[in-house]
Amino acid sequence: MASRVAALLLLGIICTGFAAAELAQDCCKETTTKFVPKKMLESYTIQTAGQGCSISATVFKTKKGRKLCLVPASEQDWIQNHIEFLKMKNREASGQS
Repeated sequence: MASRVAALLLLGIICTGFAAAELAQDCCKETTTKFVPKKMLESYTIQTAGQGCSISATVFKTKKGRKLCLVPASEQDWIQNHIEFLKMKNREASGQS
């Protein structure tokens, strides 16, 4: 009886894990290398392949709320430069040096 309860509990935990993994993620399906001016950008995130998404990408959010999917920063120097710009902008906005 105890083993049956343990098995049901384990099954419930596994199913909950699968349900959480199935939550919809807003993943980039393709990327571009097209240049984007810094002044248009609000923030960024890094999308990593294998962590819920099929490809790696640098995802910039514009001041107008659009999501731009670019290649990983390691592939384009200007993308890394834009990321550093946004980091500095966020530090200044939060009052850190």
